Amino acid sequence: MTAVRAVLFVPEMLVVLALPPLLMSVIAKTKAWFGGRVGPPWLQPYFDLHKLIQKNAVYSKTTTWIFRAGPIISLAALLTAATLIPVLSNDSLLGFSGDIILLAYLLALGRMFTVLAAMDTGSSFEGMGASREVTFGAMSEPALFLAFVVMAVATKSLQLSEMIGPKLLPEWQIAGPAMILVVGALLVVLLTEACRVPVDDPATHLELTMIHEVMVLDHSGPEFAFITYGAALKFTLLGSILVHAAIPHPEGFNVLSPPLRVLELGGLAVLVGAIESAMARFRLNRVPMLIAGATVLSAIAVVLVLMRRTV
Repeated sequence: MTAVRAVLFVPEMLVVLALPPLLMSVIAKTKAWFGGRVGPPWLQPYFDLHKLIQKNAVYSKTTTWIFRAGPIISLAALLTAATLIPVLSNDSLLGFSGDIILLAYLLALGRMFTVLAAMDTGSSFEGMGASREVTFGAMSEPALFLAFVVMAVATKSLQLSEMIGPKLLPEWQIAGPAMILVVGALLVVLLTEACRVPVDDPATHLELTMIHEVMVLDHSGPEFAFITYGAALKFTLLGSILVHAAIPHPEGFNVLSPPLRVLELGGLAVLVGAIESAMARFRLNRVPMLIAGATVLSAIAVVLVLMRRTV
């Protein structure tokens, strides 16, 4: 990427970094509307992050450097992933052929250090949440990779910005059913990776049902701010992949694409808020069935696309 092109990406990246807390506010407002309430202020997530940054962190004597490094490395991995994923435009900052492999490893790296930080506390309670996180994360990866296979075959590219870019638009006209299955699978992956209902409930405080929240109970201050913002950023990045795959913009849409993408991400946040308001969290033994269903959807989409290619 040239220096001029990198400079042009600066405003977009600033918007991308500022957007995640607002999407969390949209979800909260949607859930409040379903419940007949006003809900928190629109800027409440930003106020919470500012308050956490100003506080001091408290550490247990049983923890090591892993506990302190976990939130930082996890956020750094997500920030690096943000340079590979097109969010507001049809291009990414540092995209290259095969960047989907690096993206998968970055997401896995962030999850690994979050889990290690939870286990470093020596708490069996946080270890229980870490075990669930690893299990559900490992189950969602096949669905994500198979969805990538469908888009890679459709666009004949291994670069994420091309796989979910304008080249994907003709595939909706030719193999619409396969793309619908991919979008359904990506939605389940989003709910799983972002720890949303029906897989997890970020607002719960029930000991036997928490997954993500139980792993970060011992974090405080700026480190908890990193975790909170990282969770919102992860939702934004995976949501961007979903909306790009569901609504690919044609070439020459460079001026209108950024504001439309913001509206589409806002619509996705409303959808997630509606899902969380309309249904309860699944029991733990039902969650693997949901994730396996997403893998089946992606696998069927792969078969449909390959059959069309061979006909």
